[in-house]
Amino acid sequence: MKKTITYFFFMFLMCFTLEAQMQTTSKIKLARVKYSGGGDWYNDQSSEVNLLKYVNEHTTIQTEPIYEFVDLATDNIFLYPLLFLTGHGTMNLTDAEARRLRAYLENGGFLYIDDDYGMDASIRKEMSKVFPNQKFIELPFDHPLYSAHYTFPNGLPKIHEHDAKSPQGLGLFHEGKLCVYYTYETNPSDGWADPDVHHDPPEKREASLKIGTNIIVYALSR
Repeated sequence: MKKTITYFFFMFLMCFTLEAQMQTTSKIKLARVKYSGGGDWYNDQSSEVNLLKYVNEHTTIQTEPIYEFVDLATDNIFLYPLLFLTGHGTMNLTDAEARRLRAYLENGGFLYIDDDYGMDASIRKEMSKVFPNQKFIELPFDHPLYSAHYTFPNGLPKIHEHDAKSPQGLGLFHEGKLCVYYTYETNPSDGWADPDVHHDPPEKREASLKIGTNIIVYALSR
């Protein structure tokens, strides 16, 4: 009984901390998620910096354009309103990490996942630990995310070619609200990186930065 009371008090404290951070932090950060399993969670560290600079210049949202990571094995995830997860290969979640991530998402946090290539199977498997009763569903083109700041009438833009499939923007929800957005077969975050990293043409980089802006604007205005 004592352990149960302690756990619920701890979760209340974490949720209160997240709510306070989301209401009082003046400059938004996009924290990179560090996970286990072998995927290169740390790749392309210029990506978030460039996106946050773009958001700062093209919206009224104040951002802090730095690269910062957070470990899913710690409670520091509750210090950020937005998390970003990417990489190649696989990721693993422990039961404790899945519970922590679910608590974060159910109390106002938002997770953006971008498959950098090869992560799809493990993303779907591991996120089913977070929301066991859900599967990813594709967002319709008229979902508010696609018009949150810039208009994407045809949904998610195609940035990088992986397996000649159409790009998909998929979601998981809490109480009817999108809390996990997952991009597959497009890889917008590669387009955020410095131009000499992936050598994307200017129009692709612009599209990737615009959809990234929409993700942040939507996440903060739900």
